[in-house]
Amino acid sequence: MKIVNISDILTHNVDLLIHTQYVILHHAYTILPTATSDELKGVIELFKPHSDKIRVLLNKADSVSTQQLMRVYGALMWSLGKVMNTPEVCRVYISSFWDKPLSPKIGGDQHQLLSQEKADLFADIHQLPQNAVMRRINELVKRARSVKVHAYIIHYLRKQLPYTFGKREKQRRLIDRLDREFVMCARRYELPRGDFPALGTFRNALLEVRDLSEFQKLDKKMVKDMDRVFSVDIPDLLEKARST
Repeated sequence: MKIVNISDILTHNVDLLIHTQYVILHHAYTILPTATSDELKGVIELFKPHSDKIRVLLNKADSVSTQQLMRVYGALMWSLGKVMNTPEVCRVYISSFWDKPLSPKIGGDQHQLLSQEKADLFADIHQLPQNAVMRRINELVKRARSVKVHAYIIHYLRKQLPYTFGKREKQRRLIDRLDREFVMCARRYELPRGDFPALGTFRNALLEVRDLSEFQKLDKKMVKDMDRVFSVDIPDLLEKARST
């Protein structure tokens, strides 16, 4: 039997990461999550840019007391927090996820909690089509903002080059101090720093460019059209998505 590593599958299928709308990680109460397996860490790392898609099921929660359940839940959240390293950890649903009723041994408060958690999970899944539309709109906005910032970065760097002699040397200096140029570009054109690309990746891409002045000039009309998309078209799309 061939053992398949899920991380390897996802690494070589980027579209699967992008188009997957819901990721469920299952954990049973019987395993105290003091550490996370390397394979699970790898999967979570790959999904970090799409962490809003991840849900965790803490299963068989009706087999333990309230005190034991809180210990397992706390350990699970601690473990997830270390792996995901984000301000907000993904949603964790606590219940017993099978077709049989909850154990009669648990108390009334715990029974109510686990029943509500299961109902919340089903409601979350029911909202999946609408959430998928909203996520696609948000992804569109993210990409459009990235395109705008890239255009302004090239425009800014291009304007720093001399018209005649010394272009290559000036371009090299601009790339060497790209971190400062990012700051100056953001200030001049009032661009959010969070929309800027990764410094190292962008610097490596610029090193492949022979002459930045060969790029076309920034089309101000296209920028205005893009701003109109942000201010008018995107809000209209969001309103239509919410009303469906």
